[in-house]
Amino acid sequence: MQVTNDTVVQFNYTLKNEEGQMLDTNVGNTPLAYLHGHNGMLEGIEEALTGKEEGESFSITLAPENAYGERKADLTQRVPIKHLHGAKQWKPGMIATVHTEQGERQVTVIKAGKFMADIDMNHPLAGLTLIFDLEVVSVRAATKEELEHGHAHGEGGHQH
Repeated sequence: MQVTNDTVVQFNYTLKNEEGQMLDTNVGNTPLAYLHGHNGMLEGIEEALTGKEEGESFSITLAPENAYGERKADLTQRVPIKHLHGAKQWKPGMIATVHTEQGERQVTVIKAGKFMADIDMNHPLAGLTLIFDLEVVSVRAATKEELEHGHAHGEGGHQH
C-alpha cells in the first residue's frame, strides 16, 4: 500500500545536522506513527513520504523553512522557573518544556536564577538544515475513529 492521505504510516528515522552529526533517532524503538495528510508531521517529511511503500528507505534534506523555521532573535522571555518542566535544576543550554496557550513547547534555557529563567522560545532545531534518514515500516488505511480524531492510534501513535 502506498502512503496517501488518510493512511497511517509507521516509520523509523535518524535525524542529522549538515555536518552529519546524529541529533536524534528512534531506530531500535517503536516506529513513529502518524495520520498522513492531517498536519501531524513536518510538511517536508510528509511530502517526501507521499507515494512511498512499506520497506522503502531514503534520505531527505530539509532547509529551515521546511523544518522548524528560521531562528528569530527576539523570541526570548523571562519566566518563573516553576513553569519549566523536565528537570529539577536548570543550566544554560538545557531544553525545557513549557505549557502555552498553543500547547506544550520546547524551549532552551539561556540563564537560570533561583526564581526566574531567561528562555529562548525558538524550537531547539530552528535555523538548522536537517537530514532525515527515513524507513517506512508499515502503511495501512486509517480507521474511522482515527479520521475523526485527526491522528493515529496504537503503537507509535496517540494513546487514549
